[in-house]
Amino acid sequence: MSVARARLLELLRERSFERKRVVLASGKESDFFIDCKQAVLTAEGHVVAGEAMLDALAALPAPAAVAGVELGGCPLASAVALTSFRRGAPLDAIYVRKDAKDHGSRRELEGNTRLPRGARVALLEDVVTTGGSTLKAATKLREAGYEIAGVVALVDRLEGGREAIEGAGYRLVALFTREDFIPAGS
Repeated sequence: MSVARARLLELLRERSFERKRVVLASGKESDFFIDCKQAVLTAEGHVVAGEAMLDALAALPAPAAVAGVELGGCPLASAVALTSFRRGAPLDAIYVRKDAKDHGSRRELEGNTRLPRGARVALLEDVVTTGGSTLKAATKLREAGYEIAGVVALVDRLEGGREAIEGAGYRLVALFTREDFIPAGS
């Protein structure tokens, strides 16, 4: 495990993880809560998340850009874009809105105006549970004319999301899983 990835896991354990019963956005009940934004939005978290996620992109076909799924994936896309520029191989960031703006440009995608149709885009997520928000974002990107390189997530909760994403034909690379926070059998 890289230094950045190891430090990111420490930050997620310290700032983002709680062992408690919660109802998730999907409506499912879970025995743990993880709010990755609490770690990622720190200055250090932004740096190590950008490094670890950019490194994880090597497992996918090379993208021309990265897309963050609103809201948790947006700072990840920015962090990866910044890190990629510093490493000399820039990838622009796109934000995928859950809903189109109701004023102004009425966009569902932000940051894609210079990206040509047919370009390959990698989706970035903070947490994958059922895969629903990831698949909705992938559909929006495909409808805009982009190819999906795959998905990189900070955490796979191991609650069916991988199966849904891979069942739709996309590869999922998760930096961490439930088992990095709660040992098997606990």
